Amino acid sequence: MITILEATTKDIKIIQEITYKTWPITYSKILSKKQLDYMLDLIYSDEALSSQIEKKEQLFYLISEDEINLGFIGIEHHYKNETVTRIHKIYLLPETQGKGIGKKVIEEIQKLALENHSTSLSLNVNRFNSALSFYKKIGFQIIGEVNIDIGNGYLMEDYVMEKKL
Repeated sequence: MITILEATTKDIKIIQEITYKTWPITYSKILSKKQLDYMLDLIYSDEALSSQIEKKEQLFYLISEDEINLGFIGIEHHYKNETVTRIHKIYLLPETQGKGIGKKVIEEIQKLALENHSTSLSLNVNRFNSALSFYKKIGFQIIGEVNIDIGNGYLMEDYVMEKKL
């Protein structure tokens, strides 16, 4: 059975371990190694994660099955003061992908969103990420494109996607 439990700063190392296993596989064909390293340090350093978790900028949850960590999510309810739950992060270990776990995780996020009076889910996905087809398959629609300057001359080239609840 899949369980999703809120993470704390004590779980930072687990989040980082999952990130360092998933990101190279997910992004190595899309981003240069330099950009990948830059982004990992920018978003997943001890300091960055501690700040996000402590300030509750995002609610982090660990995804596990039989006490084995499979992935994590970072979500924000009332995104931009709207009735939207924003999925900032959703990463599952590569060996778990294609087994229906991602769909179950999205269903759990939907439950959390509804409990917090959201009317839709929102996320950004890199325009070249293979997860794009997964999101479309489970009901997300592309509602825009953004290029986000993250510094050091790097851009995040994303689609903005939404799923009505």
